[in-house]
Amino acid sequence: MELHGRTAIVTGAASGIGRALALDIHARGGRLVLVDREVDGLQRTADDTGGTPIELDVASPDDHDQLAALTGTPTLLCLNAGVTSTAPGRIWEAPPEEWRRVLDINLGGVVNGLRTFVPRMLATGEDHHILITASLAGLATWPGGGPYAASKHAVVTVAEQAALALADTPVTVTVLCPALVRGGMSEIGEDPADVATRALDAVARNTFAVVPHEWTDAVVQRGHRIASGQQPKTPVPG
Repeated sequence: MELHGRTAIVTGAASGIGRALALDIHARGGRLVLVDREVDGLQRTADDTGGTPIELDVASPDDHDQLAALTGTPTLLCLNAGVTSTAPGRIWEAPPEEWRRVLDINLGGVVNGLRTFVPRMLATGEDHHILITASLAGLATWPGGGPYAASKHAVVTVAEQAALALADTPVTVTVLCPALVRGGMSEIGEDPADVATRALDAVARNTFAVVPHEWTDAVVQRGHRIASGQQPKTPVPG
């Protein structure tokens, strides 16, 4: 994946993984379009990378269409924007409005981005890459997690659907499924810079899923338990 002089769009670029992706893409020579609703953090990332900041609501299909009109078709599209849930416990305890908010941003932001940019990418006939940020919570299931966990399971499925549909095209899809990452969503976890580098290297190799190696066995065991009809079991790292 050659990024020098090419355009990359990063949503959720104000902090965390999004900011780390922007810094890494900048170091690789990419031209950046940075998207977020948090204006101050967005401007800091723009100042540090020379990218173009655009305040945008990823939950809005119209905002994505306006973004495409402003930017054209990127070589790399990082659909990274996401939020945690204010009701991270048992799913029946989260109010309806919280379900709508989390799903509109976490899932809707990905679907809206794909809807807007995939047809434009296919029309060029050139190589394009899509990096979708999901979560380990989209591959392994814990008793809690509320709307966030459900939204990330849906994001993984959407990424897989997109990859299958684009298999015979020049457009590739990678889904990033990190565990805890330090940033706006967590005070502990892996350095977002390391996560970003691993994700972009995976895009370059046309790797589909980026999963923490210590959780690989837990993800495999979950699939086996479901396929064999066993009751769910809380996952632990291998």
